[in-house]
Amino acid sequence: MTKLTDFKQNKSIKVKGKLIDLYYPKIMGIVNLTPDSFYAKSRIAKIDDLLLKANDMISNGAEILDIGGVSTRPGAKQLSTKDELNRILKSIKILRKEFPNILISLDTYKSETARIGLNEGVDIINDISSGVIDDKLFSIIATKKCPYILTHSNGMADKKFESTESENIIQNLIHFFSEKINYLHQLGVIDIVIDPGFGFGKTIEQNFEILRNFEMLKILNKPILVGVSRKSMIYKKLEILAEESMNGTSALHAILLDRGANIFRVHDVQEMHQIRTLLTR
Repeated sequence: MTKLTDFKQNKSIKVKGKLIDLYYPKIMGIVNLTPDSFYAKSRIAKIDDLLLKANDMISNGAEILDIGGVSTRPGAKQLSTKDELNRILKSIKILRKEFPNILISLDTYKSETARIGLNEGVDIINDISSGVIDDKLFSIIATKKCPYILTHSNGMADKKFESTESENIIQNLIHFFSEKINYLHQLGVIDIVIDPGFGFGKTIEQNFEILRNFEMLKILNKPILVGVSRKSMIYKKLEILAEESMNGTSALHAILLDRGANIFRVHDVQEMHQIRTLLTR
């Protein structure tokens, strides 16, 4: 009988011709340029603060910085492409200049934002909408040949992939990712990282069902990114505030590292680096 451990999961991506090995898990620090993110302490408003934050993250073990100018919390106001670029473009240019060796990921679902960001030195596109909001995004990814983070996010995903609480969320995820990956491969997009989308349009129980069955996602043969840092699946279940959720975040990070996650998108880099140091052989 085939076991999950028998699957030889792909654990690398190619960035601008260079192979990035994800066998040793990577830490992606959240660089939050939005004024309305759910976790207030992560918000950055000034360039000096941006540089201090980025330097702190890199010094404490982050290999990737994920820049975002649009909040993805429930009910957040959506921005025009112009307003999004006004928030992020100067920061991208400065970070690329000051930290030339760091990988920069751009958290956007707009094709024009992605195109301009890639031209300014962004390495990876992190799209929470799986290409649904802007149908031109996939062609930009294919043309630029950059790694793409494909996220399952109920509410933004195609209707046929939406799940109800009674459905098997893992089966839904595998079906969703299989079809999207196949389509992206047909376009010539090879370097795909999948993100199960903890917290995106899912009940607390569905989030923990994904956690319990996380290793099933390895059959998709793609690196896996996880973003559970200080999310509502932690603070609502514990009946605390996001500011009080560090302990719960660390606990879930340890579980996900043990179960094979390859990239951790986090607010608290130092704490994640300590977990990685303790648990990675």
